[in-house]
Amino acid sequence: MSPTKTAMSLTKTAMSLKKTAMSLKKTAMGLFKALVRTYKPAIRNRIVTSLILPILITLSAPSWSENTRVQLKTDLGKITLELYDDKAPITVKNFLHYVNTRFYNGTIFHRVIPGFVVQGGGFTFDFIKKSTRDPIKNESNNSLKNTYGTLAMARRNDPDSATSQFYINLGDNHNLNATPNKPGYTVFGRVVEGMQIVEKITAEPRGLYRDYPDAPNVPVRVLSASQL
Repeated sequence: MSPTKTAMSLTKTAMSLKKTAMSLKKTAMGLFKALVRTYKPAIRNRIVTSLILPILITLSAPSWSENTRVQLKTDLGKITLELYDDKAPITVKNFLHYVNTRFYNGTIFHRVIPGFVVQGGGFTFDFIKKSTRDPIKNESNNSLKNTYGTLAMARRNDPDSATSQFYINLGDNHNLNATPNKPGYTVFGRVVEGMQIVEKITAEPRGLYRDYPDAPNVPVRVLSASQL
C-alpha cells in the first residue's frame, strides 16, 4: 500500500474509533442516569463502582475525549492546533491527509497581514506552488466563526475550491463568515498553544517579493506537521 493510501486509511480508522468511543461514553452516561432513577443507593453504588465508573474513566482519557490535535513546527517555534472533527468532518479529514502525507513539511506562510490572517500550506520557500488533491466541499455553515485564533481553509471565489491552504485568524473577521445568502470560509479548528508564535510571524519584515508582497522577506517555514 502506498504512503498516501496508508495515511488515508489510518486517518479514517482513528476518526471511526473516536466516534465509537464517544457513543460508548454517551451510553454509559445514560446507564448512570437510569441507575439513579431505578435502584436504591446501596445497589446503585455497587453497580457504578464495578461497571459504570471504569467505563467512564477509560473513555474520558485524553486520547478518546479530546479533539484531534496537530502540531506545526515552524522556523519560529511550535503551534498546536485543535481540530473540530465533529463540526467540519470533510475539512478535518482533508487537512489530516495533507499532514499525514507530509505535504506541509517545507511549505511557507506566504500571506501575512497583521490584524487579519496568517496564511500558508501551498508554496515552497521559493514560491513553487505544490500540487494538491481535488477541492473539497465547503462546510462554512457549521456555526463556527472566523474569530481570533481560529483555523480556517483558504479558497478561491468558488465556495467549493479549498484544497491545502489554510489560515489562522488574527482578528474577529466577521466578513469571512457564512451568511444566509452566501457561503463563508470554513473554520475547522483553533490554536490552543503557540499563538505567540503566530504573532511573531506577523512581526517579520515583508515587501521584498513583488509577486508576493505579503510574504515575509525571510521565509517562515513549516518544518514539520504531525498529528499528536
